[in-house]
Amino acid sequence: MKIGIGYDVHQLKEDRKLIIGGVEIPFEKGLLGHSDADVLIHAIMDSILGALGLGDIGKHFPDTDKQYKDISSLVLLERVYNIMIESKYRVGNIDTIIVAQRPKMAPYIEKMKEQISKVLNTSASNINIKATTTEKLGFEGTGEGMAAHSVCSLVPMEE
Repeated sequence: MKIGIGYDVHQLKEDRKLIIGGVEIPFEKGLLGHSDADVLIHAIMDSILGALGLGDIGKHFPDTDKQYKDISSLVLLERVYNIMIESKYRVGNIDTIIVAQRPKMAPYIEKMKEQISKVLNTSASNINIKATTTEKLGFEGTGEGMAAHSVCSLVPMEE
């Protein structure tokens, strides 16, 4: 078994869609980034790449490369999935936390789990997504941005 951790943060800005876990969430602001800035998917990708010892998403999908401009993070997650499969590993489980003061994430978590598990070809029961506020402390609490943390375990594929 291999274990990896991931962390990502993005600034909230007007005139952007808010996409978390591959789900568009109605909100007055969205996350700023080169891609769709899906903070949760980015943390998950980093945890998988970390478990494999293959760097991070910046190494694989640099924000200086125009082909990744406004790309769906689900597409990037599929590419990370293919790297994982080529390395002969599969998801054991993934545990995540979204850190945001608003909006409430609870109504969207099951759909996020469905989206992520579908791309990673695993059961939704292997994906756990939690959400928390910071009690109005820090950049997340003031509504300046959002963060996400992810831990994953990867298990060898049976030959």
